[in-house]
Amino acid sequence: MADTQFDSALDLLRRLSPRDTGRSLQSITTLVPDLTEDLLSSIDQPLEVRRCSKSNRDYLLCDYNRDGDSYRSPWSNEFDPPLEDGTVPSERVRKLEVAANEAFDVYRDLYYEGGIGSVYFWDLDDGFAGVVLLKKGVTPGGKSSGAWDSIHVFEATDRARMSHYRLTSTVILHLANQTDALGEMDLSGNMTRQIETDLPVESDASHIANVGRLVEDMELKMRNLLQEVYFGKAKDVVGDLRSLASLSETNQDRAAHREMINSMGKR
Repeated sequence: MADTQFDSALDLLRRLSPRDTGRSLQSITTLVPDLTEDLLSSIDQPLEVRRCSKSNRDYLLCDYNRDGDSYRSPWSNEFDPPLEDGTVPSERVRKLEVAANEAFDVYRDLYYEGGIGSVYFWDLDDGFAGVVLLKKGVTPGGKSSGAWDSIHVFEATDRARMSHYRLTSTVILHLANQTDALGEMDLSGNMTRQIETDLPVESDASHIANVGRLVEDMELKMRNLLQEVYFGKAKDVVGDLRSLASLSETNQDRAAHREMINSMGKR
């Protein structure tokens, strides 16, 4: 019965707007509380922001830095609300986490020109894993709104002078605009891609460079795919369905076009 309910919940969430994933999850878990942990660990939802009281820097919340109802800050390595026995990475993996946050903070500034980024690592028996989070939103206050959330989850498995990386990337995009000519427009969706590869490792610093390269390449591919396929298709559909010109103006243009064709045929 539980498996059936879980599959039905996943099927329902896939059909609802990604912008409302958080609210939809809350409604489902209120009806079926036993699914809470499984759904929170299986569903990517728009990232929320919290301020680290110790470092006074913003960080992003997700299931990977959550322990119960508390979230760990990548800057202070402390939980909010405080936890005495919260799960934290080992000393070696924590050093890698600090270096990764510094590296991706530069990446965020160069590629996003703002926004918020957070990186979290945790230990595995044969290596380590982590998640790279990036969020950029439209400044509120105007008629346009939107947000880009990218979630890159990876595993690094140690091998002789090599490491096997498996990266799963998800982009959640929401755009809304309102104009007097076109009215309201709301476009939202998500995309997930996965790759696996082996890369050489000379030291722990190599892991940061390898993960950075994989995330950068994946984001570039997904941005191009969104722009060329999804936005291009949406533009074609909207262009066929709606026009800024009035119907009378369109009919006049068609009549002028037919008259021109007819006059050229008579010659």
